Amino acid sequence: MPKLSIIIPCYYNEENIPVTGQKLMEMETLLPVGTETEYVFVDDGSKDNTLQALLDFKGKYPDKVRVVKLAGNVGSYNALVAGMEFATGDCLTVISADLQDPPELIPKMYDYWLKGIKFVVASRTDRQEPFFSKAFSNLYHSLIKRLALSNIPKGGFDFVLFDRKLKDELLKMREKDTNSLYLLAWMNFEMVSIPYSRNKREIGKSRWTMKKKIKLFIDSFVSFSFFPLRLITVLGFIIGFVALIYSGIIIAQKISGKVPVSGWSSMMLIILLTSSFQMIAIGILGEYLWRVLEAARNRPLYVVEKVYE
Repeated sequence: MPKLSIIIPCYYNEENIPVTGQKLMEMETLLPVGTETEYVFVDDGSKDNTLQALLDFKGKYPDKVRVVKLAGNVGSYNALVAGMEFATGDCLTVISADLQDPPELIPKMYDYWLKGIKFVVASRTDRQEPFFSKAFSNLYHSLIKRLALSNIPKGGFDFVLFDRKLKDELLKMREKDTNSLYLLAWMNFEMVSIPYSRNKREIGKSRWTMKKKIKLFIDSFVSFSFFPLRLITVLGFIIGFVALIYSGIIIAQKISGKVPVSGWSSMMLIILLTSSFQMIAIGILGEYLWRVLEAARNRPLYVVEKVYE
Protein backbone atom coordinates (compact mmCIF):
# COMPACT_ATOMS: atom_id res chain seq x y z
CA MET A 1 0.00 0.00 0.00
CA PRO A 2 1.13 3.61 -0.57
CA LYS A 3 2.55 5.71 2.24
CA LEU A 4 0.64 8.69 3.67
CA SER A 5 2.59 11.52 5.32
CA ILE A 6 0.67 13.76 7.72
CA ILE A 7 2.30 17.16 8.36
CA ILE A 8 1.33 19.13 11.46
CA PRO A 9 2.86 22.61 12.00
CA CYS A 10 2.90 23.44 15.73
CA TYR A 11 3.21 26.78 17.50
CA TYR A 12 2.41 26.98 21.21
CA ASN A 13 0.43 23.73 21.08
CA GLU A 14 1.70 21.89 24.15
CA GLU A 15 -1.84 21.23 25.42
CA ASN A 16 -3.12 20.17 22.00
CA ILE A 17 -0.50 17.55 21.17
CA PRO A 18 -1.74 14.65 23.35
CA VAL A 19 -5.35 15.13 22.22
CA THR A 20 -4.48 15.70 18.57
CA GLY A 21 -2.16 12.69 18.57
CA GLN A 22 -4.88 10.46 19.97
CA LYS A 23 -7.37 11.68 17.35
CA LEU A 24 -4.88 10.96 14.58
CA MET A 25 -4.31 7.44 15.86
CA GLU A 26 -8.09 6.88 15.91
CA MET A 27 -8.28 8.20 12.34
CA GLU A 28 -5.86 5.50 11.19
CA THR A 29 -8.49 2.82 11.84
CA LEU A 30 -10.60 4.38 9.06
CA LEU A 31 -7.86 4.10 6.43
CA PRO A 32 -7.67 1.10 4.08
CA VAL A 33 -6.03 -1.92 5.68
CA GLY A 34 -2.28 -1.91 5.14
CA THR A 35 -1.90 1.85 4.62
CA GLU A 36 1.48 3.00 5.88
CA THR A 37 1.48 6.31 7.75
CA GLU A 38 4.05 8.73 9.08
CA TYR A 39 3.65 11.92 11.10
CA VAL A 40 5.89 14.95 10.62
CA PHE A 41 5.42 17.47 13.42
CA VAL A 42 7.15 20.82 12.90
CA ASP A 43 7.82 22.93 15.99
CA ASP A 44 7.76 26.47 14.60
CA GLY A 45 9.93 28.09 17.25
CA SER A 46 7.51 27.60 20.16
CA LYS A 47 8.68 28.95 23.53
CA ASP A 48 6.42 26.78 25.67
CA ASN A 49 6.63 23.00 26.18
CA THR A 50 5.41 22.09 22.68
CA LEU A 51 8.69 20.35 21.80
CA GLN A 52 8.59 18.19 24.93
CA ALA A 53 4.97 17.26 24.25
CA LEU A 54 5.96 16.23 20.72
CA LEU A 55 8.88 14.15 21.99
CA ASP A 56 6.58 12.45 24.52
CA PHE A 57 4.20 11.56 21.70
CA LYS A 58 7.10 10.33 19.57
CA GLY A 59 8.15 8.11 22.46
CA LYS A 60 4.85 6.24 22.13
CA TYR A 61 5.16 5.78 18.35
CA PRO A 62 8.92 5.99 17.60
CA ASP A 63 8.67 4.41 14.14
CA LYS A 64 5.85 6.65 12.94
CA VAL A 65 6.67 10.09 14.26
CA ARG A 66 9.34 12.55 13.14
CA VAL A 67 9.78 15.89 14.92
CA VAL A 68 11.42 18.83 13.13
CA LYS A 69 12.54 21.62 15.46
CA LEU A 70 13.02 25.00 13.72
CA ALA A 71 15.47 27.51 15.14
CA GLY A 72 12.86 30.29 15.22
CA ASN A 73 9.31 31.18 14.32
CA VAL A 74 8.93 31.47 10.54
CA GLY A 75 5.14 31.23 10.19
CA SER A 76 2.90 28.25 9.58
CA TYR A 77 3.22 28.32 5.77
CA ASN A 78 7.03 28.14 5.88
CA ALA A 79 6.83 25.54 8.65
CA LEU A 80 4.67 23.28 6.51
CA VAL A 81 7.22 23.57 3.70
CA ALA A 82 9.82 22.33 6.19
CA GLY A 83 7.49 19.43 6.95
CA MET A 84 7.19 18.64 3.25
CA GLU A 85 10.97 18.49 2.94
CA PHE A 86 11.21 15.78 5.60
CA ALA A 87 8.09 13.85 4.54
CA THR A 88 8.65 10.66 2.55
CA GLY A 89 5.10 9.63 1.66
CA ASP A 90 3.57 9.00 -1.76
CA CYS A 91 0.92 11.54 -0.79
CA LEU A 92 0.83 14.14 1.96
CA THR A 93 -1.77 15.92 4.02
CA VAL A 94 -1.48 19.10 6.07
CA ILE A 95 -3.64 19.56 9.15
CA SER A 96 -3.61 22.04 12.03
CA ALA A 97 -2.57 20.93 15.51
CA ASP A 98 -5.57 22.50 17.26
CA LEU A 99 -8.23 20.07 15.89
CA GLN A 100 -10.27 22.83 14.24
CA ASP A 101 -9.92 20.69 11.12
CA PRO A 102 -11.40 17.18 11.68
CA PRO A 103 -8.87 14.34 11.15
CA GLU A 104 -11.73 11.98 10.26
CA LEU A 105 -11.90 13.66 6.83
CA ILE A 106 -8.43 12.37 5.93
CA PRO A 107 -9.61 8.84 4.90
CA LYS A 108 -12.15 10.35 2.50
CA MET A 109 -9.50 12.64 1.03
CA TYR A 110 -7.08 9.71 0.77
CA ASP A 111 -9.71 7.68 -1.07
CA TYR A 112 -9.92 10.39 -3.77
CA TRP A 113 -6.13 10.25 -4.11
CA LEU A 114 -6.29 6.47 -4.60
CA LYS A 115 -8.71 7.16 -7.46
CA GLY A 116 -6.14 9.36 -9.17
CA ILE A 117 -6.99 12.87 -7.91
CA LYS A 118 -3.69 14.57 -7.11
CA PHE A 119 -5.07 17.50 -5.08
CA VAL A 120 -7.91 17.24 -2.56
CA VAL A 121 -9.00 20.17 -0.38
CA ALA A 122 -11.39 20.39 2.54
CA SER A 123 -13.21 23.67 1.92
CA ARG A 124 -14.80 25.58 4.77
CA THR A 125 -18.52 26.24 4.34
CA ASP A 126 -18.73 27.68 7.84
CA ARG A 127 -16.50 28.29 10.84
CA GLN A 128 -17.21 28.46 14.56
CA GLU A 129 -15.19 31.60 15.22
CA PRO A 130 -15.79 35.19 16.43
CA PHE A 131 -17.73 37.44 14.03
CA PHE A 132 -14.86 39.73 13.02
CA SER A 133 -12.44 36.85 12.50
CA LYS A 134 -14.99 35.06 10.31
CA ALA A 135 -15.79 38.26 8.37
CA PHE A 136 -12.09 38.97 7.70
CA SER A 137 -11.50 35.41 6.52
CA ASN A 138 -14.54 35.45 4.23
CA LEU A 139 -13.43 38.78 2.72
CA TYR A 140 -9.89 37.51 2.21
CA HIS A 141 -10.90 34.32 0.42
CA SER A 142 -13.57 36.08 -1.61
CA LEU A 143 -11.10 38.66 -2.94
CA ILE A 144 -8.44 36.03 -3.65
CA LYS A 145 -10.96 33.96 -5.60
CA ARG A 146 -12.22 36.98 -7.55
CA LEU A 147 -8.91 38.70 -8.26
CA ALA A 148 -6.16 36.05 -8.11
CA LEU A 149 -7.05 32.33 -8.02
CA SER A 150 -10.46 31.63 -9.52
CA ASN A 151 -10.17 27.84 -9.00
CA ILE A 152 -10.12 27.90 -5.18
CA PRO A 153 -13.34 27.11 -3.28
CA LYS A 154 -15.36 30.03 -1.96
CA GLY A 155 -14.55 29.48 1.72
CA GLY A 156 -10.85 28.92 1.18
CA PHE A 157 -8.86 26.06 2.68
CA ASP A 158 -5.97 25.15 5.00
CA PHE A 159 -6.63 21.41 5.16
CA VAL A 160 -5.38 19.53 2.08
CA LEU A 161 -4.12 16.22 0.74
CA PHE A 162 -1.88 16.16 -2.31
CA ASP A 163 0.35 13.94 -4.42
CA ARG A 164 4.10 13.76 -4.00
CA LYS A 165 4.52 15.32 -7.45
CA LEU A 166 2.92 18.55 -6.20
CA LYS A 167 5.24 18.52 -3.20
CA ASP A 168 8.29 18.17 -5.44
CA GLU A 169 7.15 21.06 -7.63
CA LEU A 170 6.48 23.31 -4.63
CA LEU A 171 9.87 22.59 -3.09
CA LYS A 172 11.53 23.65 -6.35
CA MET A 173 9.87 27.08 -6.13
CA ARG A 174 11.13 28.07 -2.66
CA GLU A 175 8.91 31.15 -2.77
CA LYS A 176 9.03 33.56 0.15
CA ASP A 177 6.19 35.59 1.69
CA THR A 178 3.39 33.57 0.16
CA ASN A 179 0.55 31.19 0.99
CA SER A 180 2.21 27.83 0.30
CA LEU A 181 -1.10 25.95 0.13
CA TYR A 182 -2.43 28.32 -2.51
CA LEU A 183 0.68 27.59 -4.57
CA LEU A 184 -0.66 24.04 -4.80
CA ALA A 185 -3.91 25.41 -6.24
CA TRP A 186 -1.94 27.67 -8.60
CA MET A 187 -0.42 24.55 -10.24
CA ASN A 188 -3.88 23.80 -11.69
CA PHE A 189 -3.90 20.05 -11.17
CA GLU A 190 -7.33 18.45 -11.08
CA MET A 191 -8.85 19.26 -7.70
CA VAL A 192 -11.69 17.85 -5.61
CA SER A 193 -13.26 19.93 -2.85
CA ILE A 194 -14.90 18.37 0.24
CA PRO A 195 -17.08 20.84 2.20
CA TYR A 196 -17.00 20.90 6.00
CA SER A 197 -17.67 23.23 8.93
CA ARG A 198 -14.55 24.29 10.82
CA ASN A 199 -14.68 23.51 14.52
CA LYS A 200 -14.26 25.94 17.36
CA ARG A 201 -10.89 25.77 19.06
CA GLU A 202 -11.41 24.04 22.41
CA ILE A 203 -7.83 23.89 23.76
CA GLY A 204 -5.33 26.72 24.04
CA LYS A 205 -5.29 30.18 22.48
CA SER A 206 -4.76 30.94 18.82
CA ARG A 207 -1.56 32.80 17.91
CA TRP A 208 -3.02 33.73 14.52
CA THR A 209 -3.12 37.47 15.26
CA MET A 210 -4.68 40.23 13.16
CA LYS A 211 -1.17 41.42 12.27
CA LYS A 212 -0.39 38.00 10.78
CA LYS A 213 -3.72 37.90 8.96
CA ILE A 214 -3.09 41.29 7.36
CA LYS A 215 0.42 40.20 6.31
CA LEU A 216 -1.03 37.07 4.71
CA PHE A 217 -3.64 39.22 2.95
CA ILE A 218 -0.92 41.42 1.42
CA ASP A 219 1.42 38.51 0.65
CA SER A 220 -1.30 36.58 -1.16
CA PHE A 221 -2.25 39.44 -3.45
CA VAL A 222 1.36 40.29 -4.28
CA SER A 223 2.17 36.60 -4.90
CA PHE A 224 -0.80 35.66 -7.06
CA SER A 225 -2.18 38.84 -8.62
CA PHE A 226 -1.07 41.92 -10.54
CA PHE A 227 -4.38 43.60 -9.63
CA PRO A 228 -2.82 46.19 -7.28
CA LEU A 229 -0.47 47.34 -10.06
CA ARG A 230 -3.29 47.40 -12.59
CA LEU A 231 -5.41 49.40 -10.12
CA ILE A 232 -2.66 52.02 -9.85
CA THR A 233 -2.60 52.35 -13.62
CA VAL A 234 -6.38 52.70 -13.91
CA LEU A 235 -6.61 55.23 -11.08
CA GLY A 236 -3.71 57.16 -12.58
CA PHE A 237 -5.57 57.46 -15.89
CA ILE A 238 -8.78 58.50 -14.11
CA ILE A 239 -7.03 61.17 -12.03
CA GLY A 240 -5.15 62.37 -15.12
CA PHE A 241 -8.41 62.63 -17.09
CA VAL A 242 -10.09 64.59 -14.31
CA ALA A 243 -7.04 66.87 -14.07
CA LEU A 244 -7.17 67.47 -17.82
CA ILE A 245 -10.82 68.49 -17.65
CA TYR A 246 -10.19 70.74 -14.66
CA SER A 247 -7.24 72.32 -16.47
CA GLY A 248 -9.54 73.11 -19.39
CA ILE A 249 -12.01 74.77 -17.03
CA ILE A 250 -9.26 76.88 -15.46
CA ILE A 251 -7.96 77.99 -18.89
CA ALA A 252 -11.47 78.89 -20.03
CA GLN A 253 -12.03 80.94 -16.87
CA LYS A 254 -8.67 82.66 -17.33
CA ILE A 255 -9.50 83.66 -20.90
CA SER A 256 -12.94 84.95 -19.92
CA GLY A 257 -11.52 86.82 -16.95
CA LYS A 258 -13.63 84.91 -14.45
CA VAL A 259 -10.83 83.38 -12.37
CA PRO A 260 -11.87 83.92 -8.72
CA VAL A 261 -9.37 85.31 -6.26
CA SER A 262 -10.22 82.59 -3.75
CA GLY A 263 -9.16 79.05 -4.61
CA TRP A 264 -6.83 77.93 -1.88
CA SER A 265 -9.23 75.25 -0.61
CA SER A 266 -9.77 73.61 -3.98
CA MET A 267 -6.05 73.74 -4.75
CA MET A 268 -5.17 72.10 -1.44
CA LEU A 269 -7.81 69.44 -2.05
CA ILE A 270 -6.27 68.56 -5.39
CA ILE A 271 -2.74 68.51 -3.95
CA LEU A 272 -3.80 66.26 -1.06
CA LEU A 273 -5.69 63.92 -3.40
CA THR A 274 -2.85 63.49 -5.86
CA SER A 275 -0.12 63.24 -3.21
CA SER A 276 -2.13 60.61 -1.31
CA PHE A 277 -2.51 58.58 -4.49
CA GLN A 278 1.23 58.88 -5.16
CA MET A 279 2.12 57.65 -1.66
CA ILE A 280 -0.27 54.71 -1.94
CA ALA A 281 1.15 53.84 -5.37
CA ILE A 282 4.72 54.01 -4.06
CA GLY A 283 3.72 51.77 -1.14
CA ILE A 284 2.22 49.13 -3.45
CA LEU A 285 5.27 49.23 -5.72
CA GLY A 286 7.43 48.92 -2.61
CA GLU A 287 5.65 45.70 -1.61
CA TYR A 288 6.52 44.14 -4.97
CA LEU A 289 10.09 45.45 -4.89
CA TRP A 290 10.60 44.12 -1.36
CA ARG A 291 9.72 40.64 -2.56
CA VAL A 292 12.15 40.98 -5.47
CA LEU A 293 14.85 41.88 -2.93
CA GLU A 294 13.90 38.91 -0.74
CA ALA A 295 14.16 36.58 -3.73
CA ALA A 296 17.52 38.08 -4.75
CA ARG A 297 18.94 37.55 -1.25
CA ASN A 298 18.04 33.86 -1.52
CA ARG A 299 17.95 33.35 2.23
CA PRO A 300 16.41 30.06 3.41
CA LEU A 301 12.72 29.93 4.35
CA TYR A 302 13.67 28.38 7.68
CA VAL A 303 16.62 27.07 9.67
CA VAL A 304 16.30 23.58 11.12
CA GLU A 305 17.76 23.33 14.60
CA LYS A 306 17.31 19.59 15.05
CA VAL A 307 15.41 16.64 13.61
CA TYR A 308 14.26 13.88 15.91
CA GLU A 309 14.04 10.79 13.68
